[in-house]
Amino acid sequence: MTGTVRLEPVDEQNLEPLLSVAVAEAEPADVMPPVAAPAGWSHARREAFRQFHRASFGGLDGPERTQMYAIVAAGEVVGMVRMTRSGEPGTVETGLWLGRSARGQGLGPAALRELLDRAAAAGMRRVVAETTPGNRGAMSVLLKCGAKLREADGRVCAEICLDTPPPAL
Repeated sequence: MTGTVRLEPVDEQNLEPLLSVAVAEAEPADVMPPVAAPAGWSHARREAFRQFHRASFGGLDGPERTQMYAIVAAGEVVGMVRMTRSGEPGTVETGLWLGRSARGQGLGPAALRELLDRAAAAGMRRVVAETTPGNRGAMSVLLKCGAKLREADGRVCAEICLDTPPPAL
C-alpha cells in the first residue's frame, strides 16, 4: 500500500466509508470544522460531518468552491484531501487528513501530488496550505511536494508553485 493512492470525488457512494475512517481513526477537530455538539463522534457530529462534505458536492464551481476527494489506497478509503478556491485567481487552498493506520506510509505526499495535478488541470497556478508548528506530519508532506514554508502568527503557511515540478520522492 505504500505511496499508491487514487483520488475519488467525495459523493454519496464514499461518504459513509469516509465517515467510518474518521470515526475509527481521527479526532473530529482534525477532519471537520468545529460544531456545537456533544464531545466525540456523537450522532449530531456525524450528521454535521455528512453535511459538511455534501456541501462541497458542487466542486470548485459550486457554492462552497471546494472539491473534496476520498483518498483510496489498496481499495479502501483512508482519508480525504480537498482544494478550495481562494480569493486570489489561480490559487486554491488545500488540506488533507489520513486515518491513523494510513500515516507514515507515503500516502500523504502521494495524495497531495495527485491533488496538485488536478489543481493544475483546473487552471490553478498556486496551492497554499496552513498548519500549526507542531504538526510535523503535515509539514513533512508539504515539503515533500515542494512547498515553501514560513511561520507567521503561530501558524505555518505553505505555498506550492505549480509551474515548478515537485522534488522526487
